[in-house]
Amino acid sequence: MNKELVLVINPGSTSTKIAVYKGLTKCAQENLDHDTNKLDQFEKITDQYDYRKEMIIEWMVNNNFELSALKAVVGRGGLLRPMPSGAYKVTDAMLKDLKIGIQGEHASNLGGMIAYAIAESEGVDAFIVDPVAVDEFEPLARVSGMPEIKRKSLLHALNIRAIAHSVAKDKATTIEDLNLIVAHLGGGISIVPMKKGKMIDANNANEMGPFSPERVGGLPVGDVAKMCFSGDYNANDFKKKLRGKGGMTAYLGTNDARDVLKKIEAGDAQAKLVFEAMAYQIAKEIGAMATVLEGKVDAVVLTGGVAYAKYLTDYITERVSFIAPVIIKAGEDEMEALNLGVLRVLNGDENAKIYENEVNIND
Repeated sequence: MNKELVLVINPGSTSTKIAVYKGLTKCAQENLDHDTNKLDQFEKITDQYDYRKEMIIEWMVNNNFELSALKAVVGRGGLLRPMPSGAYKVTDAMLKDLKIGIQGEHASNLGGMIAYAIAESEGVDAFIVDPVAVDEFEPLARVSGMPEIKRKSLLHALNIRAIAHSVAKDKATTIEDLNLIVAHLGGGISIVPMKKGKMIDANNANEMGPFSPERVGGLPVGDVAKMCFSGDYNANDFKKKLRGKGGMTAYLGTNDARDVLKKIEAGDAQAKLVFEAMAYQIAKEIGAMATVLEGKVDAVVLTGGVAYAKYLTDYITERVSFIAPVIIKAGEDEMEALNLGVLRVLNGDENAKIYENEVNIND
């Protein structure tokens, strides 16, 4: 049988997204929901490995996809050591770090583990692509202003890099020939200056930059310190105020831009103020990232689910178009991004990286 299929595995906290591709064509996709009572029986997330793997194999069989037809398997990368962007072969060293949760436990750690098991059984390679651990910061970007705290790379690397490749293809060039500012606009917001394909800085989507539909962004630190020591909050409650119940949600009671736009259309002045303030802060952060690239910017790219809101993108465009042409590529497709990352390797457009060659695994 011809090996022509790629299996994509993207584990989440209570479900596992899977898809099968033949080249650029998506043959099938499914969201495998997991019984939370079943998941609660596992002490650690990585203990769910066999349970989730068997569900995936069962789905493949039930949908008449032969495992022997796989030419590669790709999983969502997990909380590994800081690493450059790209597609990585899953190796023993990577598996070790995924299993112990070198930077923490997360469902995405299972992606590389399950991909490796299925690929190995069929004699093909397993990969991960642009995991959340991607870190290409330059030294200047790591200095915070307080020696005890280092600025960290935390960004929507998978979608940002996939969109950058899409922009480069439209321009008949490669990301290595472009300087871009890519703004991922979703529940969290990442604004990233890409210098010749490298993501050299970013606002930490959980702690800095513009507020988002559900995160607070950068705050006046003095007032934050007062709130923390006021006695009115415990640590968990305050963390929820910062992420999950912050930003647009805190002001307007919703994280859905469509609901906010309806409020604006109905004449809600507060909704208009908050939505425009979010756009204002996004534009301001894009302007700041233009200085990182010394003003040498080929395009500003707006992506992510919130980029479907023309009201927002028009507001941002009006403020930042003096920097460079603004390109709108709304939406996000992690499954397609993972498949495209593997295809770049299989087609010879990009070399697969080896984890232990790119990071210090002796720490």
